[in-house]
Amino acid sequence: MGTPSPRVVLVLAVVLGGLWAPPVVFGQPNFIVILADDVGWGDLGANWAETKETPHLDQLAAEGTRFVDFHSAASTCSPSRASLLTGRLGVRNGVTHNFAITSVGGLPLNETTLAEVLQETGYSTGAIGKWHLGHHGHHHPNSRGFDYYFGIPYSHDMGCTDTPGYNLPPCPPCPRHDVAARVVRKDCYTEVALPLFENVTIIQQPVTLSSLATLYVEAAERFIQQASDSGRPFFLYLALAHMHVPLWDPPPAPSSGRGIYGASLGEMDALVGRIRQVADRHGKGNTLLWFTGDNGPWAQKCELAGRLGPFVGAWQRQRGGSSAKQTTWEGGHRVPALVYWPGHVPAKRTSRALLSTLDIFPTLVALAGAALPPDRRFDGLDVSPVLFGWSDEGHKVLLHPNSGAAGKVGEIEALRVAQYKAFYTTGRGAMACDGSTGLAEHHQPPLIFNLDRDIQEQEPLDVASREYQAVLPVISRAYAQALEDIAADNISIADYSKDPAVIPCCNAQHVACRCHEAHAARLDLHMERRTTRLCL
Repeated sequence: MGTPSPRVVLVLAVVLGGLWAPPVVFGQPNFIVILADDVGWGDLGANWAETKETPHLDQLAAEGTRFVDFHSAASTCSPSRASLLTGRLGVRNGVTHNFAITSVGGLPLNETTLAEVLQETGYSTGAIGKWHLGHHGHHHPNSRGFDYYFGIPYSHDMGCTDTPGYNLPPCPPCPRHDVAARVVRKDCYTEVALPLFENVTIIQQPVTLSSLATLYVEAAERFIQQASDSGRPFFLYLALAHMHVPLWDPPPAPSSGRGIYGASLGEMDALVGRIRQVADRHGKGNTLLWFTGDNGPWAQKCELAGRLGPFVGAWQRQRGGSSAKQTTWEGGHRVPALVYWPGHVPAKRTSRALLSTLDIFPTLVALAGAALPPDRRFDGLDVSPVLFGWSDEGHKVLLHPNSGAAGKVGEIEALRVAQYKAFYTTGRGAMACDGSTGLAEHHQPPLIFNLDRDIQEQEPLDVASREYQAVLPVISRAYAQALEDIAADNISIADYSKDPAVIPCCNAQHVACRCHEAHAARLDLHMERRTTRLCL
């Protein structure tokens, strides 16, 4: 893009360990946040040597900074995305579990998104890809701070398509004619086709999954070009369909030995490489690119799930059930993270700072020269000193909310304090590839693991040991203080009510709401209820 805006200049002066870090002065940078779906920590070759399908991401790691102790704010879709865009955990922002295709509500309207803050600061804002924070009325991305939206309003397994791709169990294609001929299968959406939106218009229903990556790249290129032409800085939030099921056959690529998953991973890697090229073309050094994931792999999908790396949650695995997506084990929330910003973020650096997707909001707000919204508390930190290589200190305490595997959704029953990880609840809810879920267990006193010695979370500390007795009071105090802080905060409540009338449907007269671009339907954001009804 053109010359950075002279109106807002950021000056950072940080005292680190008694040393004064030199101020950094620049105009408003561009921001690209790429959020992969269900990606494993070990799905990057830079993290895990066995992975060979990510040369572009590995190049980003070589030319930027890699964060190896980086965590999603929750271990499932909607809560993780809500926390990234608000800097607040679900117990504060109200989003504790996933929204449905029939959900009337979404991310509470009194919560301020990162896009809204940056929009007020002069940024062009675009969201491309999966939203999953409410699609009805004012919960649509265009009403949550995004000037432009192109994507699917929820997960791409939440609707049928004509070419269903690869899933376990496999799902049937969308029905075309006779209602009596429809196939109904557990965990498959067979009645309504998956919609693709451009702003508030459904431009395709059902979506053609095999062309989705290309469409997303093209939309991103258009958005970046238009923002550059306008002379305004931009914020692009690119929430990929990769690596969530269903996977699809990507264009032919060199065999990786990992079948469909490996081929899809390679397609995602190539997509990220294209976005990086576009960003560099519009002024290398003007754009910060932050790549990470929304949660860990979906273990019950077996060979269609990603690699955990060393974070296998061995204690849980020994008792049955998954230790990945939906859980508070490391494999559920420790995700890959890379930041690339030539001339600002050091290259070839690996940081072990304890960071989170919660930090994206306050960090980008600070780098844009904006202020955090008042009257609420944030779980994220401004970690720009870590990005710049001045510090390697992140969170002293990091909370991990229940995300469907055990305990009440959204509640905090696991936390990290330095190298120690404490669990007050473990077990039942997240299915492993073998179909087991394990038993729900409450732990008082908590299970405590020393992750420096036991990254596999295999053997908790002996409660009678000196180490356990020394660290338990520290953890208990941090846990109590965190719960007190949440209780004293301005807390939102999400509307999880459902109504079939709000399901996106571009043509209710056709089976499965089928339509083409010529018959696209526009949604009225100001209507309390849509007049187009679900076609059953």
